[in-house]
Amino acid sequence: MKILIDTNRYSDAKRGEPDVAAVLRSAEKIVVPFVVLAELRYGFLHGSKLGENERELQRFLTTPRADILFPDDRTTHEYARLVLQLRRQGTPIPINDVWIAALAIQHNLTLYARDSHFDHLPQLPRI
Repeated sequence: MKILIDTNRYSDAKRGEPDVAAVLRSAEKIVVPFVVLAELRYGFLHGSKLGENERELQRFLTTPRADILFPDDRTTHEYARLVLQLRRQGTPIPINDVWIAALAIQHNLTLYARDSHFDHLPQLPRI
């Protein structure tokens, strides 16, 4: 399975949560959206282990199964559709998570996140 990982699941894995580690080990491909990188690095700046956290992230990103994913023109169309859908439903979610969902849908990836607000997007495959 090809998964797109959310910030909270990366953090769970780094804390050694066995269920999360098992999912990541079994994944054929682990895709990290640009937004997740930004959120992680923001968190690193607030902690006392900036260098260590960045080195661990770089090790993870250089593994053959990991890829970084950036938006393109098609992503912006998917993003716009999702924002409109969420607005019409009256169920807004954080903007960074809309970008994450748009990338997952666009690239036919399964989202690995623990945020329940993604439930408002039934077209989004999730673990």
